[in-house]
Amino acid sequence: MLEISKRQWLVGAAAAAALIAAPAAALAQQPIVIKFSHVVAPDTPKGKGAEKFKELAEKYTAGKVKVEVYPNSTLYKDKEELEALQLGAVQMLAPSNSKFGPIGIKEFEVFDLPFLLPNLDALRKVTEGPIGKRMLKLMDSKGMVGLAYWDNGFKQMSANKPLKSPADYKGLKFRIQSSKVLEAQFRTLGAVPQVMAFSEVYQALQTGVVDGQENTWSNMYTQKMHEVQKFITETNHGYIGYVVVVNKKFWDGLPADIRTQLDKAMAESTQYANNQSAKENEDAKADIVKSGKTTILTPTAAEVAEMRKTMAPLYDDMGKRVGKELIDEVVKAVGGQS
Repeated sequence: MLEISKRQWLVGAAAAAALIAAPAAALAQQPIVIKFSHVVAPDTPKGKGAEKFKELAEKYTAGKVKVEVYPNSTLYKDKEELEALQLGAVQMLAPSNSKFGPIGIKEFEVFDLPFLLPNLDALRKVTEGPIGKRMLKLMDSKGMVGLAYWDNGFKQMSANKPLKSPADYKGLKFRIQSSKVLEAQFRTLGAVPQVMAFSEVYQALQTGVVDGQENTWSNMYTQKMHEVQKFITETNHGYIGYVVVVNKKFWDGLPADIRTQLDKAMAESTQYANNQSAKENEDAKADIVKSGKTTILTPTAAEVAEMRKTMAPLYDDMGKRVGKELIDEVVKAVGGQS
């Protein structure tokens, strides 16, 4: 039997998807199908946001659009989904900001800088302001249209030993998303970063392939990571967010009125998803505490200051990658200091 490469399979899937998503004039009696693929559980903020978009898109287009949501990497894993979107095998994704660096949109790794965004109000100044709008336009050159920013939340550190000072990270293996900023962050701490798909993290922690990871409360709880990690340190050091993107050829080929209705659905589902994120991270933290399966550590002001000082050189180092002017612009927008 001939072996079919992953790319050949994606191209075949894209061809099939093109037939499904043909212009409405050609398939007048059939709805326009949007395959919305993502890698997290349905009961996460992103999962619920995708379902809300499905509900509103189908409602506002009076059934002219059908949204099929595929959660939990059922179609594509982290490393595959953007290629699938660019080839048209799926129409919509919500990858984390970190995923765009490897395909040449390095500016989105600015969101990975530790201690850059102190809170949600500061974040909104970036995503809802001119910086965020300008960054979304960068997607066009890669065959995508950036539609919205969705929150996951602020990250905490976890491991099987207490993490209080930079020295505690030395020699530990940490799972990271594919991001040069995150790689540099852990190397700065003396740890060993290891890129790994989100769907593989629980087992890697359980078997000791990696010693720790960084994630939001909701991601840790829904993936049961707290059950295989003895300690979580509430650092709030970084942010995980998503960019909802759609295949540009597909989007541009939609009737203008359909696009307007989908834009409305996306705006409302964005607000819903971001509200869910804030609530569910709070609830997930409470559930993790209630489970009693891990110890949560709250760093002192002095410990936070030591971590910030250790991380500070990253801003200059990563300026060469994500753009010093962009970093300075974000720092200014949020009222911080680099």
